[in-house]
This record gives sequence, structure tokens and C-alpha cells, in this order.
Amino acid sequence: MAKRAKPFDMKTVLTREAILRFIADNPDKAGKRDLAKAFGVKGENRILLKDLISELQSEGLIEGGRKRFSRPGALPDVTVLEVRRRDDDGGLLAEPVGYDGDDRPVFEIRQSDGGPAAGIGDRVLARLDREDPNRPLARVIRVLEKKTAIALGVFRPMPGGGGLIEPVERRQPEYIVAPGDRLGAEPGDLVEIEPIDRGRTGLPAGRVIGVVGSMESERAISTIALHAHSIPHVFPHPVLAEAEAAPETVPLVDREDWRDLPLVTIDPADAKDHDDAVHARPDEDGGNPGGFVATVAIADVSWYVRPGSRLDEEARQRGNSVYFPDRVVPMLPERISNDLCSLKPDVDRPALAVRMIFDAQGEKLRHTFHRILMKSHAKIAYQEAQGAIDGAPSPVPADILNEVLRPLWDCYAALKTAREKRQPLDLDLPEKKIILGPDGEVDRVIVPERLDAHRLIEEFMIQANVAAAETLEDRRQSLIYRAHDAPSLSKLEGLRDFLRTLDISLAKGGSLRPSHFNGILAQVKDGEHESLVNEVVLRSQSQALYSPENIGHFGLNLMRYAHFTSPIRRYADLIVHRALVTALKLGEGGLSEEDEAQLEETAETISRAERRAMAAERDTVDRLIAHHLAARIGETFDGRIAGVTKAGLFVVLPAFGADGFVPISTLGNEYFSYDEVAHSLIGSRSGHGYRLGDPVEVKLAEAIPLAGSMRFEMVTEPRKLPGSTASYHKAAGRPSRRPGGSRPGSKGKTASGRTRTKR
Repeated sequence: MAKRAKPFDMKTVLTREAILRFIADNPDKAGKRDLAKAFGVKGENRILLKDLISELQSEGLIEGGRKRFSRPGALPDVTVLEVRRRDDDGGLLAEPVGYDGDDRPVFEIRQSDGGPAAGIGDRVLARLDREDPNRPLARVIRVLEKKTAIALGVFRPMPGGGGLIEPVERRQPEYIVAPGDRLGAEPGDLVEIEPIDRGRTGLPAGRVIGVVGSMESERAISTIALHAHSIPHVFPHPVLAEAEAAPETVPLVDREDWRDLPLVTIDPADAKDHDDAVHARPDEDGGNPGGFVATVAIADVSWYVRPGSRLDEEARQRGNSVYFPDRVVPMLPERISNDLCSLKPDVDRPALAVRMIFDAQGEKLRHTFHRILMKSHAKIAYQEAQGAIDGAPSPVPADILNEVLRPLWDCYAALKTAREKRQPLDLDLPEKKIILGPDGEVDRVIVPERLDAHRLIEEFMIQANVAAAETLEDRRQSLIYRAHDAPSLSKLEGLRDFLRTLDISLAKGGSLRPSHFNGILAQVKDGEHESLVNEVVLRSQSQALYSPENIGHFGLNLMRYAHFTSPIRRYADLIVHRALVTALKLGEGGLSEEDEAQLEETAETISRAERRAMAAERDTVDRLIAHHLAARIGETFDGRIAGVTKAGLFVVLPAFGADGFVPISTLGNEYFSYDEVAHSLIGSRSGHGYRLGDPVEVKLAEAIPLAGSMRFEMVTEPRKLPGSTASYHKAAGRPSRRPGGSRPGSKGKTASGRTRTKR
């Protein structure tokens, strides 16, 4: 819709001041014709208007042509802004590019629906909204330039009032800061730096454009990751106000009363929110002997977070919760995630539930969805549930054990039979968990025990997710799928060549299924190549993402799959909840027309947010471990080769879950060539070398905590490798690096040393 000029008093006398005031009030609707209409100019007054305009132009008080006049330095409604910093609520603030006025305006950034997310340093095309002079807004139309020059660093004071910026990113230089450019930064503060051009000698100069906080805090390491990856982590006041205003009680209108059903939550012992509850019982239908009725109830977030609300806008921008060893950055405020949508024991809570009927072999016969009011009958930790089932001492009451847990385990036994028949991809890649001490530093790194209790909940959630996708497809309702494509032909060919070096064959042609990969993994189980083959098979897989198009889930070997079971921490699940409410006519809070129209953009936005979160979590672990080991320079550690490149080896320390780099120049007194197919570095004289997955011993030569970087020296001698490949014979005559050809201080790290499968 065209923007109308602000109403003007027709009795106003046509003067220079009146013309200037009209142009200021109507910057995009102030052409010669608009002026004439606003002042009722007719006849001889047209000459007066023309003379006044010429006079103002000659004095430099207005500029432009006959279609639009403006005051010098005035901003058009659509203009280019540069995102410069954040406000106290974590919101982005931007300033006009090339603005020469004395009073530089600042605009609060609002992302346009479906548009790309802007971050600090980006230049954006934005539409200005100046209706409220106390809160001028800018809505992003598109990002014009991703400016990578904005950097993070730690401020170290220097004599004279200036300072030095210690970098927190690899390959980032140090910056010198003049006294007038420190923006009040104190010693040890994490700051955002904008490089500036000041001479060509010495360190590059920069100015502080934002002070993030003190690096002495317990949360300093994860704070670096939040800002480096532009992850929103402070809820704006309107979002918090909306959450606080949410009602405590929910009416039974459009809901079924399931408060008597003994649903229970089974979660980690330290969980602060409980958004899923489960129940199972034998099916009393004589036509389904040995079958089960299983129920999964999920907190009804769609009741509280409505389309178009500030809560919804913020959740969509965040995409998901982000998990660090020292904190969680939630997708929704705690009032929603830890209170109203947490299925606490003996408290009425709204939920969406799916009731599924399985036969004795675990095959689903049918299912139905219900919008309910429920009451959790017990909060149980994984270890407590497992202990109770195993007969160990446990705080689980006897009635819950006999009436709830035992039927759950019986149902799981049937589901496990069906799962084994389906054969999803069965990679063995244990995850590590960093335990922090009271001071916020690493205390120890553990591999949590994998229990049947974990597998039970995982399988119940998978079945609920499948049911959600099937129901929405049956109702022809648009949704966002969790999509996982089959491996690409090029990755399969690379995997096939690699497996050939181990005398393992992978079938050619036809449609490979997860069972083919499981057969490969079974061949190497408990052997010396088990870890190596698991790594390479994982790397051959496509990355899971969100999509409105259904391509199935290759890893789970499922035709239809959507995330339904965690709407407090994943926006995709919230969309699926809304879609179910709409498709099944379950009341308020369904999918809006706007939601449906932008499903593709939403899927892209939350897929990016997921990748962003994974990178931030990985970087934080690297920094924590580098900080933990910084005092142990010169010590040796058991490691495993997690990456092989032309430049050297990435070695992960299994005891810590972090990795470092061994430059190829330090490997020995011979040339080493890179064999891409065999994932190896091979000595040209001895024929011995190192390969992906090899256990090795390394010495810690350097650790840079802020950058999360560690450099190792190899202690283990190269070994004779089985089966040369054609690619090695081609490369053998081309040494990739002469010993001593790299700087001793070269550093690096792998991005895949602790890859985690996200279903």
C-alpha cells in the first residue's frame, strides 16, 4: 500500500518554513505536485512555490528533483544500514551507512518474516519505521553484505590509556586500540572490534564498538561462542512480559481430561524442564493378543506461544535451545519452558498426546491424537528407572514400578523387535559430557552410560514423531519434516574406495539402505578398525535438516518423520503442534496462514540455527578443554587421528573430547604424501604412515585457550599401512610438504572430531 502524506493544515501560509516542515514530515511524499496539493497552490501561486523551492535548493536547505525533495542528510524510508551493536536487551542496533548528519540516528533491528538473519557488522537494506520517535525501528528486507571484519577479542590495557586486543579466533590478528577508541573497556573485558585503517606499519588498528563482559566470569567461554556465532541470548523485555502474562490455569474447553492416566516423565537427573511423558499398558482388545497401548504426551506449547506474538517471533529467530557445559540458552523464557510447559508431578498441565496401538511384534496398527489436560504421576531419572527395573535400590515407588515402568519395558521389548527388523543406521559414536567444578572450570569429562531407559524413551519419541507426520499427511496439512537424504553418489564412491583398502566391499548400484551400512559396521565390530569405519561411514552421510518437502529419513529408515516431541526447545516441533491443532480442529493456537505461507523460509531459518548452535557448542568445548590443559604443556596424551589433510593430522583426545593439530612438517625426516582415498599420510621413503582412526600418543606443544586451539607433536612412530591405493601411487611422487616447511607455530583443528548425530 502506498504511503500517504501526513495531513497538512490547508490554511498554512506558503512560506519557506512551512515547506521545510512538510518535507521533514513526509520524506517520501514531498514532490512538487505533493507540495502544491498540500498548500492548495493554484494560479499565480505556482510561480511563488517554484521560486521558494529554487531559493531553498540554492541555499542547500533541500535537495532532490521535482518528484521528491528532502532535507540534506534525511533518510528515505528504505535505506542501507549497518548493524553496529546490541542494546541492553540483546537486540541489534543499526546506523545509516554514509550518514553525514551531526545527530546520527540509531534504529532497532526487526527481522522481516522469512528473511535472512542479520548479525553485527552486516549491511542490510531496511525499511524504516519512525512512527514512534522514542523507538525508531528498521525492518530488514535483505542482507546486502556479510561483513566479517567485526572481531572478538580481550582488552589488555597499555600505557597511555590505549590497549591491545588479544584475539579469540584462529588466524585473527591482534589489534592496537587508541585511548579514544576503547569505549570504556576495562582490563580483561571481552569486546567487539571494528578494524580501522591507520597506517601500514605495526599492528593493525581497531576501535571497540561493543563491550560484551568480563572474561573473569564463569560464563566467559560460552559468551565468546554466543557472540562469535551471533546467537540471541537475552530476551527482550516485551518477550518476557508476554511470558509472565501467560495464565497459570488452562480451561478444559476443547480438551479431554486425562489427569487420572498415570503418565510419568523420565529424564536426566539434572533436567530442569520435563516436556514429554509416557505410559503403556497391555491392549485389552482380543483381536490384538500380546499388543500394547502406548501414550506419549507432549507439553502444549502452542497454547501459550501464538503465531505473530513477540514470543513466537523470538522463538523463530532462535530456532532451538543451545546447550553449553555451563549454561543453556533456551528458545523460550523460563516462565514457559521451566514452568507452564514443564510437566511437573501432581500439577495440571495442557498437552498434546498421541495414543498408539502396537501388535506383539511392535508394529503400529493405528494411532490417534488428543488435546488433553494431564497430571504427571511421577518424575523419574533415567538411572532411577533403570535401577528399579533391574531390581537395584531405587526411590521409585512400588506402585509406579509395577503399574507403569514394567508395562513400559514390556512395550519397549516389542518396539525393539520392530526396530531391529527396520534396521536404522546403527553407528556407535558415544557422546562425552563435560562436568564443570564450582569455579566454572573443567572438573572431568565423562561418557554417560547408555541405558535401556534412554533407548526406551528414544524409541517412544520416534514413534510419536512418525505418527505426527503420518496424521498431517493423511489430512493433507502442510508441515515441516525432519529430512535426512541418502548419501550422495560421490560420497558413496569415496567410501567404497576407502573400504576397499580394508578388503571390505560395499555393493554397487541399486538403492543402498541403512542395513547395508550396518553390515559393514558389524564386520569391524570389536576389531582394530571399528572406530575408523564408524567415523568414515558417518562422514559419508548427508546432513539432516528441516524441510516442507518429504524425502524421508534415511538414517532412521523411515518414510515419514517430523519433530513433534520437543516444542519447548525446537521451533520445528512447535510448527508441527500448530499443524496438528489446525488439521484435527483441536481449538485455538493452530497454524496461521502466515505460518503456512512461509514454511519453506522457516525451515531454512531453523536449519541454519541448528548448524549455528552445533558450531557454538563445539567451539565452547574446544576452548574449555584448551583452557583445562594449558598448564600441561609438554605432557603426553593418548589420542586418535580424527582428520587427515595435506597440512597434517587432527588428533582427538578421547579422554577430553577435544582435538588439536599435528603439522605435517613435524612428522619425521621424510616427505609425507596425502592419500585422500585411504585417509592417510604416507612417508615416501619408508612407506609407513598414519591413517584416520589410528590410536596415537601425542605431546601437547601449545594451547591457546581463548582460541580453543591446541598443537601437538607426534610421539608414535609411523606404522606400515595395509593396501596402497591408486590415489596414493599417483601422489607418491609429489611430496606435499618438505620437513620444516611450516611455521612451528602453525595451528588448526578439525570440525568433525566429535560429530554428533542429530535425528
